[in-house]
Amino acid sequence: MSWLHENPDIKTIRVAASDLNGVARGKRIPSRFAQKIEDDGTRFPLSVLNLDIWGEDIDDSPLVFEAGDPDGVCLPTDRGFMPMPWLDSPSALLPMWMFREDGSPFTGDPRHALAAVLKRYADRGLTPIVGTELEFYLVDDSGKDLRVVPSPRSGKRRPGAEILSLRALDAFDTFFTALYDGAEAMDIPAESAISEAGLGQFEINLSHGPAMKAADDAWLFKLLVRGLARQHGFAASFMAKPYPEYSGNGMHVHFSVLDSDGNNIFDNGGPEGTDTLHHAIAGCMNALKPSALIMAPHGNSYDRLVPNAHAPTSICWAYENRTAAVRVPGGHHKGRRIEHRVAGGDVNPYLMLAAILGAALTGIEDAQMPPAPITGNAYDQRLPQLPGDWATAIDLFENDPQIARIFPAELIRNLVATKRQEHQAFADLSPEERIDLYLDTV
Repeated sequence: MSWLHENPDIKTIRVAASDLNGVARGKRIPSRFAQKIEDDGTRFPLSVLNLDIWGEDIDDSPLVFEAGDPDGVCLPTDRGFMPMPWLDSPSALLPMWMFREDGSPFTGDPRHALAAVLKRYADRGLTPIVGTELEFYLVDDSGKDLRVVPSPRSGKRRPGAEILSLRALDAFDTFFTALYDGAEAMDIPAESAISEAGLGQFEINLSHGPAMKAADDAWLFKLLVRGLARQHGFAASFMAKPYPEYSGNGMHVHFSVLDSDGNNIFDNGGPEGTDTLHHAIAGCMNALKPSALIMAPHGNSYDRLVPNAHAPTSICWAYENRTAAVRVPGGHHKGRRIEHRVAGGDVNPYLMLAAILGAALTGIEDAQMPPAPITGNAYDQRLPQLPGDWATAIDLFENDPQIARIFPAELIRNLVATKRQEHQAFADLSPEERIDLYLDTV
C-alpha cells in the first residue's frame, strides 16, 4: 500500500489480467478496498481469460457450462500499483494473474505459461535477458478516409513515409512527451523512438531486462500508447496490417541468456557466437511453423506476412540481415544476441516470449544445429516458408510436439478453440468491420 499512501489522490483502482488475446480483463474498485485486494486478491471466472476477441465465451468450453463456470483467484503480480496516465481522473492499475482455488497456477493464463518456461531456464542456472521493439500507427479514425493523423503543429497529413524523420516525430511532440512521462511513471523502460516506413508509423524500443518484466512492459506499454492516443484525439493501432496499403506492425524480440555467473552464453569473443547460440537459433527456426499462430494470432495478421513487405516470410537465419526471420545483430561481442523478427504488433507478449524462449531452450537442450546462415535477400531465395494463412497455423499449433514441450495442454486447447471460433466469424466480416474489430483490441 506504500505507493497508494504516497498518492492519496487516487480514487479508483483497476485490477486486470491478460487474456489469451492480450486484452486486459478486470474490475474497477474504489481505492478504499485496495488493501483487501492487495492482501487477498479478487475472484474472476477462469473463463474470463479464455474469451474470444469480441469478449464472448468460447462455444463448448470446458471452463463454462460443463464445469459450472467456476471462479479462480486473481492475485497481484510483483509489479504492484501504477498510475494510469491516460485517464482524466487519478486512477491506479494493479496487474494480476490467475490461480486455481487450491493455489496452483491456472495453466490457461498466458503469464503463467511464460513463468513455466522461465522456470525451465532457472532449473538449468540460466536467465534470459529480453528487449522488445514495438511498432504502431497513429490513426485518425474520425472518418472513413482520414487514416493518417494530421500533424498537431501544421494540420497537414504526411504525404509519404519518412523513415527516421525527426520532423515526423516532432510533429507529435506533445503525444510523445506524454508517452515518455507515462512510461517513466509506470516503470516501463521506453528508449529511442523513430519514425518508421509506413505513413503515421512509429517504433519505440523497450530496453533489455528480465524476461517476465519485458513481457509485462510490452503489455502495459500497449495499454499506455492506446490510452494516451485516445486522450490526444486519435487512435493508436498495433494491428499487424491496419490498412492494405500500409506497412505491417512488428514486435521484434532481442534476447541473450546469462549463466549463473552472469556471463552471456552466446558470446565467444567473436562475431560468430557460441555453439549454444547456434543451438538456440536452431530451436527458434524449428518452431517457426508450429508457433506461427502465436506470432500471427489474428485473421488480419497474415496480410503482413507477404514477400518484400519488411516482414519475414522465409524460415532462415543470418548475420546482420533483416530479411531473415532470425537475425544475429552485429556490435560488440559481449552483447551477442538473437533477434526474432516474426511476431506482429498484435501478439500477446506473454505467449510470444514463451514461444520464442521455449523454442530456443528446446534447441539448447537437444543440441540442435541450424543450416548455414543465408546471405542476400531472403525473399529471392527458395527457402521453407512460414504458414500463409490462419487456418493452417491453427492446425499446426494444435498437434505439434514442440509446442507441447513449451505450452501446457490446457492452454493449447483453449487457444485453439478460441482461434477456431474467431476464424469462423471473421470470414463474414467486411474489410471495414475487420479494421474496427482489431483497432482498439490488439
